[in-house]
Amino acid sequence: MATEPSRPGTADDVRLALRAAQLYHLEGATQAEIAAKLGVSRPTAGRLIARARAQGLVRIEISVPDDLRSSVHTDIESEIEAAFGLTEAVVLGDIPDGSPSGLQPLARAAVGVLTRRLQPTHTLGFTWGPETIAVAHELRTKSAHCARVVQLDGSMTSFDYQTGVDYTLGRCAMQLQATPVRLHAPLYADPATVIALEQDSVLGRAIAFGRTADVMMFGVGPVSTATTLFEGSYLDTAILDELRGLGAVGEIGGRFFHADGSDIAGSLAQRTVSVGLDAIRRCPATVLISGGPVKHEAVLGALRGGLAKILVTDIECARWLLERKEGLSDA
Repeated sequence: MATEPSRPGTADDVRLALRAAQLYHLEGATQAEIAAKLGVSRPTAGRLIARARAQGLVRIEISVPDDLRSSVHTDIESEIEAAFGLTEAVVLGDIPDGSPSGLQPLARAAVGVLTRRLQPTHTLGFTWGPETIAVAHELRTKSAHCARVVQLDGSMTSFDYQTGVDYTLGRCAMQLQATPVRLHAPLYADPATVIALEQDSVLGRAIAFGRTADVMMFGVGPVSTATTLFEGSYLDTAILDELRGLGAVGEIGGRFFHADGSDIAGSLAQRTVSVGLDAIRRCPATVLISGGPVKHEAVLGALRGGLAKILVTDIECARWLLERKEGLSDA
C-alpha cells in the first residue's frame, strides 16, 4: 500500500522531492513509475516533482547549440509574442534582400507554420505578392492538406504585370490537395463596379470564402514606389502622396492602414476588390511573412492593429519592433 511522505519541511520530505525530481528529469520516469518506486500515490509523485521546482531544488537550463546561435532566437520570439499578443513568432537570422532567393528562409519557416496549423477542412486564403509566391514554391506534397485555397485580393490590371497569383494559387492547391478558388477581378475599380463584383454569383462566392478563411497568409507593402502595387501600375505617385497625407504606413491586399493598424478611409478603400481588414482581424490564424528594413513600419502597424496573429520575420526586424513596441511616437 502506497504511503504519503512525512510532513513538509522534514529531511525525508526533501529527500523524496529530490529523488522524484531526479527520476523524472534525469531518468525520464513517468509519475506512475515514480509512485511505484518511492511507495507513494501518483498524485503525491506529481506534488513531489512540483515541490522540487518550487523550492529551487531543480534548475532547468535551456541552451542553444553554439552552431545554431545565429539562426535560433527563441527568447526574442517569446518577447515579440508577449509584446504584441501574438499566437506565435518565428524569428530567423537571415535578412531578406528583396530577391526571390532572399525570401527562401522566411518562406520555409512559413511552410512549417502552415504544416502545423492547416487542417483538412480549412480554407487557406492568400494575398498575392513575392512572399506568398515564395511560400508556394517551398510547399511540398503531403506536407499538409486543406479543403480549398482562395485568392483574397484582385490582381487584374491593364498593364502586362506578372503578379504570380496563378502560380501561387495553382501550386498551393496542388501541393495541399485543395480546391482552388480564383478571384478573377481587378484590384481597384470604381465603387459601383466593386459592389457589382461582390454581388456576382461567382466572384461573390470567392470573396465570401476569403472573408471566412480559417488561415490567411500575406506579406505587407510599404507606402512607396518600392512596392509591387506601384511597379504594376495599380497606384501612381499622386495616390501615394494622398495615402501618405492620410497617414498610411502599409497595406495588405491593397488595403492601407495607419501606424496603429486602423483602416485608411480614403477614396481608395471604396475602390478596392479584396477581403477587408476587419475580416483579416477576425481570422483565427493570420500569418504575416515579412522582413527587411523597407517593411519595418508596415509590419509594426499590422501588429499594432491586430492584423497578424503569427509573424515570420528576420532578427533585425524583430529587434526593431521590440524597440518601438510601446507607443506610436517612434514609429
